[in-house]
Amino acid sequence: MVRRPLTARTLRLLDGMQMLLVALVVLAPVLWMVSAGFKNPNAVTAYPPQFLFRPTLRNYAKLLETMPFARYALNSFIIATGATLLGIGLGVPAAFATSWNRLNWPAVTLLAARMAPGALFLLPWFVMFSDIHAVGTFWVLIITHAVITLPLALWTMLPAFDALPRSVVEAAMIDGAGDLSLLLRIACPLVAPALAVSVILCFVFTWNYFLFALVLSGFSSTPLVVAAFNFVGEGVTDWGALMAAATLIALPPVLLTFLVQKQLTAGLSAGAVKG
Repeated sequence: MVRRPLTARTLRLLDGMQMLLVALVVLAPVLWMVSAGFKNPNAVTAYPPQFLFRPTLRNYAKLLETMPFARYALNSFIIATGATLLGIGLGVPAAFATSWNRLNWPAVTLLAARMAPGALFLLPWFVMFSDIHAVGTFWVLIITHAVITLPLALWTMLPAFDALPRSVVEAAMIDGAGDLSLLLRIACPLVAPALAVSVILCFVFTWNYFLFALVLSGFSSTPLVVAAFNFVGEGVTDWGALMAAATLIALPPVLLTFLVQKQLTAGLSAGAVKG
């Protein structure tokens, strides 16, 4: 019996069903989180789940009344932005030098540090920064989160610099360009899409990272992810307010991704035209 090949219409249908299945698996927890923020407390944990309900802003009102949300959001933005700038500022030159000199050990060393559990760093950091009375300051949180952003920046930029034609860099060197000029004026513009991806990953990972901020932040530097933990009590959890906080916490990274996505598309299109 000879099997007939699948038609183009059937293949498109199968592709659509596969993408729909993946979207359901990925988006189901997100949709549950967003919907739970608009439910009454009793409806959040109801079983079977209530898919049809009357939306309420009670959880968001409680969230804004019980905590200075704007201040915590500003703290998160300061920490995430500072750690991203530090990681990019150190990781991009390191990736360029590692790629140009064909080295492996810097990337492997940073990857090993990133793979280690975060709790491994906390006790030495807490003791060290407590001795100089620096626990709770923004600069401590920014420096410690570089453990996350620096390896991300290095490993994201490394393949981009590896794919960069060496002849372009060598031509600039012949023209008298210095090391800093080579990096900022030649290499980075050519790998702008990878740089944008690196910035997104560093910002999102720092924005959502909980462990370092829980131990090393203070009253004036508490970020959103730690402040939202206040809705988890001993034996009782305000799931509605917690899901409302989680929804608001997720908004800045999502908006940043959509904004930079346009720049990525424009950068890739411009590179294709120039090439």
